[in-house]
Amino acid sequence: MPAIEIEKLIKQYKNGVKALNGLSLRVNSGEIFSLLGPNGAGKSSLINILTTFYKPTAGKVSMLGRDLCKEPAWVRTQIACVAQRISIDAHLSLMENMMFQSRLYQVDAQVAKKRTAALIDSFELAGYLKYPTASYSGGVKRRLDIAMNMVSSPKILFLDEPTVGMDIESRQAMWKMLLQIRDEYGTTIFLTTHYLEEADQLSDSICIMKDGRELAQGTPGSLRSYTGQNMLRIAFSSAGETEKYKDILAGMGHIQFTRVRDHSVFVGVDDSRAAFTTVNKWLLEHQVGFDAIEIVEPSLEDVFLTLTGSGENREEQWLC
Repeated sequence: MPAIEIEKLIKQYKNGVKALNGLSLRVNSGEIFSLLGPNGAGKSSLINILTTFYKPTAGKVSMLGRDLCKEPAWVRTQIACVAQRISIDAHLSLMENMMFQSRLYQVDAQVAKKRTAALIDSFELAGYLKYPTASYSGGVKRRLDIAMNMVSSPKILFLDEPTVGMDIESRQAMWKMLLQIRDEYGTTIFLTTHYLEEADQLSDSICIMKDGRELAQGTPGSLRSYTGQNMLRIAFSSAGETEKYKDILAGMGHIQFTRVRDHSVFVGVDDSRAAFTTVNKWLLEHQVGFDAIEIVEPSLEDVFLTLTGSGENREEQWLC
């Protein structure tokens, strides 16, 4: 049984804006599912519908086998949502925050006590018990926020950009925590993130959407087929050289698209071997100074930008 099944979902607001326009997707039970899309794709509207905050205009949504629109109260007992804004109360201790959350979800006191102890241990929060929550770092506050929402043992946990603003070390600690939640608790995680590396590393499946519709859904590996089997990377010594040769490379045979990242031009190709020969020959014949040329596997960023038609390496287009 899928955790979430959406069929031809439509959400149109009173001002006429159609945020969701026939969206269909499926989230399997016990997986980490990432939703990606540019600004205005409809991600926020979808999350608000799945967490029972908004009602859809049309379409069908099944959550754990139940109709969302017919049984929203039951659905709320099966889910938890961690928003971008951390929801812990800095005036309460770590333990008080956990127990307060359990009372909100009407968890039996003895059950809540056992779950709280297990979560504090699993998520390595015991070392912070004696300190005021106001003194916690952003990463620790976020870990506590997620632990609080696990007290009710939700079947589905919604996470809205849980690692935004974190340093690399804190982000990696959060990744470990999310994998624990999936593997040890069997919880389905529905994740939105603006870090493509994060989605690539964590996700069992990914949906990329735009303009209220799904563009592609599958495993991180299967999504790479949307850009072809391989790409070329041609590295130059400076940003100026990279920009100079990008348009020239785009006009060559075998080339589907070009994209600049750092000091390299990434080239989408139909036939990587033929394109490698053609481009390498041209560079040598024209005595172009370049640092490297290689055949590389497309990244999730390449897939995202190809499908959405976003600008080159411009994350700001899809943050919301």
